[in-house]
Amino acid sequence: MTAGATGTASYDWRFDSGRLCLDLMATAEAEPGEGEPLAGAGRLGRWLTGAGLVPAGTPLGEADARQVERFVELRGALSQLIRAEIDDRYAESALERVNALAAADAPPAPRAVRGADGTLVRALGSAPDCASLLAAIARDAVELLTDPEARAGLRQCQGESCRRVYLDTSRGRRRRWCSSEVCGNRERVARHRRRASVARA
Repeated sequence: MTAGATGTASYDWRFDSGRLCLDLMATAEAEPGEGEPLAGAGRLGRWLTGAGLVPAGTPLGEADARQVERFVELRGALSQLIRAEIDDRYAESALERVNALAAADAPPAPRAVRGADGTLVRALGSAPDCASLLAAIARDAVELLTDPEARAGLRQCQGESCRRVYLDTSRGRRRRWCSSEVCGNRERVARHRRRASVARA
């Protein structure tokens, strides 16, 4: 499998949470009938590419069920830990898990290489293993949660039925939705429909 492989089912990943670890948490938002969003041909590779962890075309080996399971396990630990921080609670077992994964070696360093057209493109010195990719995400969570200013910007989306957590970096920190174009737009459409319904009544 390569990171840019195309699967049999389409899935449009969003990377608007503001941090790598939060973007992994957001993959829990499955479409009805889709099952585990990271499972399936090419999905994990496409997420890793979209998140910027690996350049397109990076050989990742087979994304077997165990590899997907390890990303899902990290996602669960991140969700427990980060939501606990938002609610001023402790999640010590999740914290230990994230710290343990962060201790692995980071992915290989990026290199600039010539692409087919002669322009410089990003590549990795060698193919990363699963543990190193998990470590990069876990370290992002450690950096986020140990930075008081960043941690204070953690928000739960106020969109109806949306459970995404995002980093609010807006002026005055008044952002209400994980995405103005998605949840914000849904809210505006729903508000318009309610007003129209009242007017008709």
